[in-house]
Amino acid sequence: MKKKVLLLFVLVLLTVAVLWRLSSLRNFQIMGKLVTRAACSEKVVALTFDDGPTGEYTDSILTVLADYKVKATFFVTGREVEENLAPARQIVEQGHELGNHSYSHSRLIFKWPATIRHELEKADVAIRSAGYQGQINFRPPYGKKLFVLPWCLAQMGKTTVMWDIEPETFPEVAASADLIVEHVIQRVQPGSIILLHLMYKSREESRKALPKLIEALKQQGYRFATVTELLSS
Repeated sequence: MKKKVLLLFVLVLLTVAVLWRLSSLRNFQIMGKLVTRAACSEKVVALTFDDGPTGEYTDSILTVLADYKVKATFFVTGREVEENLAPARQIVEQGHELGNHSYSHSRLIFKWPATIRHELEKADVAIRSAGYQGQINFRPPYGKKLFVLPWCLAQMGKTTVMWDIEPETFPEVAASADLIVEHVIQRVQPGSIILLHLMYKSREESRKALPKLIEALKQQGYRFATVTELLSS
């Protein structure tokens, strides 16, 4: 009896581990539309920024983008849009794209469909309140998706936008603006979707990297597009 219980316990742990790993795969989703990189031959990339907006850093990020005449995609949370509506409107007014990063930034796995739909719809309402009229794509918090979330996204007609380059995944890279730029340049391809986090105090090196990264990519012959523009190119 004890052996059977132990075996069952081990099987449950293995199942949970497999499901957790499956939920984190960048390029897999059981249903609905998922993109990690656009299929194109032209040297065009999308800069995407997760989280926020925040009152502390949005303006400086937008100044850099304006200086280099670059359009980007901000995957924002509904709660932070509500709390920082003026910066969110500023993002929209300057011609950038807003994407849905959920309302509360909680992991949307092992959740009921009603809970997930509430998170997505409430974030959409906040995004619209900032004046954004374009297509609202979705990026799951922490990149986590499993069964119910993809089903809800398919029902809502939303595209899941992941990424193919995320330098901040590696702590030793994230600690240096120059290493962030080097990491991206070594991996960039036509259609790449680049993920950065710029909205919080802990991401000073990422903010320092932004102008350097734009300059380096332009030197490589790349131009910049929002995610929706990239996917339609």
